[in-house]
Amino acid sequence: MWYKILGVILACLMMPVFANNETQIKHAQVSIQKNHYVLSADIDYFLSEQVDEALQNGVPIFWSIFVKIEKKRPFWSNKTLVKQRLRYRLQYHALLNMYRVLNENSGALNSFSTLTAALNTMGTVRDFSLMSTEALDLNAQYQVVIKAEFEENALPLPLRIHLFANSQWRLSSDWSYWAIEHANF
Repeated sequence: MWYKILGVILACLMMPVFANNETQIKHAQVSIQKNHYVLSADIDYFLSEQVDEALQNGVPIFWSIFVKIEKKRPFWSNKTLVKQRLRYRLQYHALLNMYRVLNENSGALNSFSTLTAALNTMGTVRDFSLMSTEALDLNAQYQVVIKAEFEENALPLPLRIHLFANSQWRLSSDWSYWAIEHANF
């Protein structure tokens, strides 16, 4: 029995190490504006070759940014006070040679000449309203939890078939945790 466990451990250690090619939450901060807590975050998006190829062929891709504010509790799981979602649609228009980013929450549509500019705009979240300032107790500890998720289910059905066998379509970030500093209040 122990040799099976040892074999699994050795197999994991011998697996190749891949470059850090994933979407990452670089920074997140909650502050107060006009009696509301607002989020500012910086996200680095990563597109694999297959996703980039699909985008270049006119397939729209969707990203959602999920945000939660949790109250930390010492002996229980954290209590979720807020759940918000910010959704973007990214599409390339070959005829115009432009990338378009639609913020589905606000309806704002922007055009860009480069993919980098489009991804940078999606990755710069500023003043995203979360909740009223009256909702938090200043004596408690809170954290913002954020994740950028590539919406695989929004792809056309023929592309979704490839998702199961190909990790190049798995582009979502991990959940990131950022303390909400009382100095922000």
